[in-house]
Formats: sequence, structure tokens, C-alpha cells
Amino acid sequence: MSTSPLHIAHDTLGNPAHPPMVLIMGLGMQLTSWPDAFCQALVAHGFYLVRFDNRDAGLSGRAEGKQGANLLLAMAASALHLPVRAPYTLADMASDTIGLMDRLGLPAAHIAGVSMGGMIAQELAARFPQRVLSLTSIMSSSGNRRVSRPTWAALKVLLSRPAHPDQPDSVVEHLLHVFEVIGSPAYPTPADERRAAVRQSIQRAYCPEGTTRQLLAVMASGDRRERLRTISAPTLVIHGEADPLVPLSAGRDTAAHIPRARLLTVPGMGHDLPAALLPTLAAAIADHARAATHGR
Repeated sequence: MSTSPLHIAHDTLGNPAHPPMVLIMGLGMQLTSWPDAFCQALVAHGFYLVRFDNRDAGLSGRAEGKQGANLLLAMAASALHLPVRAPYTLADMASDTIGLMDRLGLPAAHIAGVSMGGMIAQELAARFPQRVLSLTSIMSSSGNRRVSRPTWAALKVLLSRPAHPDQPDSVVEHLLHVFEVIGSPAYPTPADERRAAVRQSIQRAYCPEGTTRQLLAVMASGDRRERLRTISAPTLVIHGEADPLVPLSAGRDTAAHIPRARLLTVPGMGHDLPAALLPTLAAAIADHARAATHGR
């Protein structure tokens, strides 16, 4: 049995008798970042959902180590293909997921991850194949830097900080700008809806130092293409065609390195889960998971 040394906050939705699906969120995001409409659609498709906060996000435990000052140095090392020091890696975060599944008594589950969560899901499928019924990797990458470079605007906003980090209104405005830059150009979220969601998120938890440590974990984990070739779970790769943060080329590269993976590209979709696309995305993931189950 694999367990995490940190507390991992989670919630569940749906009927525990239904097939389980574990959702893994992205960099700095919380379990509440999975849209309710998306989750309810998956429940309506007949799945029992588990959502959780990754370590260093939301209400989960915080890792030790003051690594924020090393971020630029880490980026330089990563660009030069040198080792990156980090308090943990994506493999550790995959073990967190397994530890949670152990606690919940889930021998295996369908796994879906978005962005960094997709990277964690890939690690989980490669390292714990017996625990993965199907894999869905959304707006993620293989760690291949040559095909994963963000636009300058997306990189700049990712590395930016609020003008006044100790003032909630300043943090809200900063995050609204981030989501505006990386979001779906064809499916913009109304400003009032986005503002309410961001405010609720930072009221629940806000830990920029944790986000920095997660980013270090991504860089320290490097290129995963060799491990992706070992994945045996039926895999669906979903990627927006207008993603400025993790470009479409990264999704294509991911699908190319996972045996028999299927790639679904979505016109006009950026690096978010816009409301207009939630029924389509939920249906695609549900169909994939059902097909994987029936194929076993």
C-alpha cells in the first residue's frame, strides 16, 4: 500500500456503487476548480467522482522548504537540460493519489487530469498500471520542452504576481488577468462569473508558495516520453487548439508517445474548461471510460 505523508483533502460525488473516476487538478488549482456542471454531468453518466486538492494547494498539506527564490534559477537549469532541485516531484504527487485511493478503498479507477494534473495522471498510469482503468490527459504535455513552449504572453502572466499580494482584491484582479490571458478565446467566461469563482477560491485557500513548489516539481520531473511508452491503460488525450500556455503540439506529442492513445482536439479551446464545452468534454470522457471498461 502506498500512502502520502501529507494530508490530502478530498470530496466525492455520486453513487459509490458506480465506477470510480478520480479527477486531478492543475497547477495551483483546487478541487473546487472542477466546474460543478462538469462533475454533475459525469455523475449523470454513471460515475462516482473523487476530487481532491493536490499537495500545496487548497486544504491539503503543505510541503516544507522555501523554494520560491530558486524559481528563475530552476527555469534556467531546465532550459539547459540540467537537474532541477525541488522538494518533491510529479511521481510523489502520483503517490498522493494512490494513497487517497487506498484510503477510499478503490483498487482501481478511471483517472482524468488537467494540465499539471494530466502530468500526474500520466505518472500514475505509468507507475501503477494495475490501479488505472482508463486515462484521460487534458491540456497537458509529455515534458518534451521542444513542443511545450507557451506564448510569451502566457509565460509572462504565469510568472507574474499580484501588485499587492496581501490584499484580496489585488489577488482577485491578478488571477482574473491570468485566466483572461490563458482562457478559451472562442468561449469567454463572463467577467462577473469568473470574478465570483476566483473570490470564492481565494477565500477557501491561497498559497502562492505552494504553486511555486508545484511548478518546481513539474520542471524537476523532466521529460516523461520514455515512461509514456509504457502506459497500458486506454488513453484519451484532449487538447484545445487555441491553448496559449500548453500548445496543441504538446497534446499531439503526448498522444504520439502513449500506445494506442486517441487524440481529441477542440477548436477555440484555450487552457481552461469553459462552460459551453463542459457537456461535450464530459461526454467524451464518459464514453472513453465506458469503452475502456467494456474492453477489459
